[in-house]
Order: sequence, then C-alpha cells, then structure tokens
Amino acid sequence: RPGLKESARRRLREFDVGDKFCRLPLPRAAVLLPLLLRGGRLHLLLTVRAMQLRRSPGQVCFPGGKREATDKDDIATALREAEEEVGLQPEKVEVVCRLMPGIDKVSNLVTPVVGFIEDTFQATPNPDEVSEVFVVPLEYFVKPLNYKALSYKSSSGYLTRVHCFTYNDPEHKRSFKIWGLTAHFAVFLALVIFGERPTFEVDYDLDHLISSSEKNFLNLYASLYERKKSNL
Repeated sequence: RPGLKESARRRLREFDVGDKFCRLPLPRAAVLLPLLLRGGRLHLLLTVRAMQLRRSPGQVCFPGGKREATDKDDIATALREAEEEVGLQPEKVEVVCRLMPGIDKVSNLVTPVVGFIEDTFQATPNPDEVSEVFVVPLEYFVKPLNYKALSYKSSSGYLTRVHCFTYNDPEHKRSFKIWGLTAHFAVFLALVIFGERPTFEVDYDLDHLISSSEKNFLNLYASLYERKKSNL
C-alpha cells in the first residue's frame, strides 16, 4: 500500500530534528527504527540482546549502539550497527528522518533514525550481540493488549513515565517485554505516524506533539545536567 507508506513519510518528515541537538556535550549513540509493510500494516523490527552482553542482556531493543570516530553522523551510526547486528545492508534502508533523541541510563544522547526496509528482509543475527529478531505491528504501541506504566525517578530527581508492553508474538510463539527507551521511541513513532490518541496516558500534549516532545526532552536534559534551558 504505497498510500500508507507515503502518508507515514510525510508525517515523519514533519518531525525530523536533523542535527538540532548534535551540539549537546554528551556521548553519542543512535538506533535504527526499521519500518516494514506486512499484510497492509506497518510493523517495527526489534531485536533481543544476547545473554552474554554486559549491559541489558536479554532485553528488547532496536539495532544500534555508540557512535564511532569513523561515523559521519547519527544516521551512519545506526546503519553501521544494524548491519553488524542483524545483517541489514545500509543500501537496503530508505532513511526518512531522525526523531527527538532520548538519554539512556549511562547518559548517552540516543538518536532514533527511522527508515523503511523491505518485508522480504531476512535477518542474520550476530550471535555475539543479538539472540532473536522479531516484528511488532506499529499500532500495538498506541493500542496494546498488554500494557502497564511504571514511574521512574532519575538520580537527579526527574520523574518520568516508563511504558512497558508485553507482546505475544505468533511467529515465535512467545512473549516479549518491550520497555524503557525502546518503548519510549516506539510509542513516539506510532503517535507521529498515526496521529491518534493512544489507549494509555502519555507525557505529551498530543495537540502540540512537536513542541511538547522537545519541551520534555529539554526538561530531562536540564534536570540531568543542571543547566538552564536558555543556555542550551
């Protein structure tokens, strides 16, 4: 359905932040949010981190990682990591935009890069990094069957809502728990593309999603680094 992809592209480009936050003095990381069309519905590709990894073993995440000196920008980081982790060749990704970044537990500035991939893509997981690859209908992140919200207070005292989804995957015949920054990015992506109210509470003014998401990010940044937003 080219109409569905085209409307998604159009919405995503409205929310493209480009290099807007690249001057923030934080270590950089990027993740790829791979969108694919299957059965007339948009889906998101996700991975499960290998159990032997030091950080967040067994957790669901997007392909991605820390920026390397050879990476030209966040897009290059996301594409390189996706190729290393699941064998997705950069030329097979139609990059659409970069969305509002997040800050992870170790204070990396994480930029989500959104791109379309073909439904025929066959992942080849790198066993050192990824144990499984699966897809979830994007609408699950606005109309979930199994959802709960957790409250999280950062060391700086910033209180935020953490989304936690449980998705029963018919292909793998098991459940996946999707939460934290991965769920945060997935929810925001679904809000951008569908433009409708989710069945749960979110920390955004949905009538002013662009300005509201930026305000939330700057509040988080200011709370962590005790900087006034006017100095950013």
